[in-house]
Amino acid sequence: MTTSTGTRRLRLLPMLVVQCLVVLACVAITTLVATSVQERTLRQVTTERVLDVSRSLAALDQVRTAVTDDRAAAMAELQPLADLIEQAAGVDYVVITDADGIRLTHPTASQRGLEVSTEPADVLAGETFVGTETGTLGPTLRAKVPVTADGVVVGTASVGILESEIAADFDQAIAALLPWVLASVVAGCAISAALVVALRGRVRRLEDRAREAETQRRIAGALRDATHEFRTRLHVIRGLVAEGDADAALQYVDGIAPVSTPGRDAPDVADPALRALVTGLADDAAGAGVALELDPLTTVTPSVMTDADLVVIANLCRNAIEAASAHPAAGRVRLLVVADAHAVHIVVDDDGPGIPDAARLRIFERGVTTKTPEGTAAAPDRGVGLDIVRREIAARAGTIEVGRSAWGGARFTVDMPAAPAEVRR
Repeated sequence: MTTSTGTRRLRLLPMLVVQCLVVLACVAITTLVATSVQERTLRQVTTERVLDVSRSLAALDQVRTAVTDDRAAAMAELQPLADLIEQAAGVDYVVITDADGIRLTHPTASQRGLEVSTEPADVLAGETFVGTETGTLGPTLRAKVPVTADGVVVGTASVGILESEIAADFDQAIAALLPWVLASVVAGCAISAALVVALRGRVRRLEDRAREAETQRRIAGALRDATHEFRTRLHVIRGLVAEGDADAALQYVDGIAPVSTPGRDAPDVADPALRALVTGLADDAAGAGVALELDPLTTVTPSVMTDADLVVIANLCRNAIEAASAHPAAGRVRLLVVADAHAVHIVVDDDGPGIPDAARLRIFERGVTTKTPEGTAAAPDRGVGLDIVRREIAARAGTIEVGRSAWGGARFTVDMPAAPAEVRR
């Protein structure tokens, strides 16, 4: 059982690995798309911010007036404004120049009064620039807007954010996303594992049903063949008896089922069919090294037993003979039959190993047998006799009980109403 469970787990492992790889691939693709969108969104928002701040700055009357004044006065007036905007807007620098491209404001005092490090000609010509350039503070995403007065460009307003700051914001956003990515991977793998287990359980049930159906098909085929063969032999026997050739009929029967103990005394039973059945069962038992005894209390009213009664007795006795043949010393089987026009009572005892308590509820199911080693498949003709017994007894609204005999083996006790008179032999 442990080996079978381990084998099933090994079979599940490749499916689980594939499912987890699919989950990882999906999460990885989703994460790449999400990070790309995040970076693009962050850069777009930053671009809009520096452009809005630079445009607002260039539109201030204070800026328009100051850039045309004396440079020293302009620096003194505009630097506090630039510092305030840097803090309020969260930008890294605010640079205002005059019409000659000379810095009037800059975060670094030593850079004020010097010409800008990037080419200002296009902006001074009235164009707006948005992009990344490398200035005195390093690579910066910046926006440059011309400052105009009465339609004439009198200076520039430049606002920028360091690329390192943008990268830090991006890293922070990715760090916040990672726990969700890991949670998605764990949840996806867990769900995949649950689905694989559920799917494997369903597949296993379907495989069991397919095996059961195949067993049923093989049993049905075997029964059809046996029925055809049995009918053929009955026709031969009937023909020989009808012609009055009893010796030939007996010789033919002996050829089919040879008697290993000729001359066996027939049991003292009033019903001839039961007497013949017990004689044949006793011969089969002797061949298996088992002694079949007919209980002295057996009493049968002639002509009350049917073929169904004989089928029940035959299957119970054969089952007991097979069990008793495993006895290390001497196998024994005892049959008791009490039948009249009202009821049929059958008891079969053996001295075999008995039937475990856990198996008593299942031994009447087709295909179930206690004689096949655990973990191996039963042959098609195994586990059939007791199923036939169950169906015959159920058809008569009877009962069958399984217990332990006085010899330590199994005891089967059957009680059922006698068959209606019209179906008796």
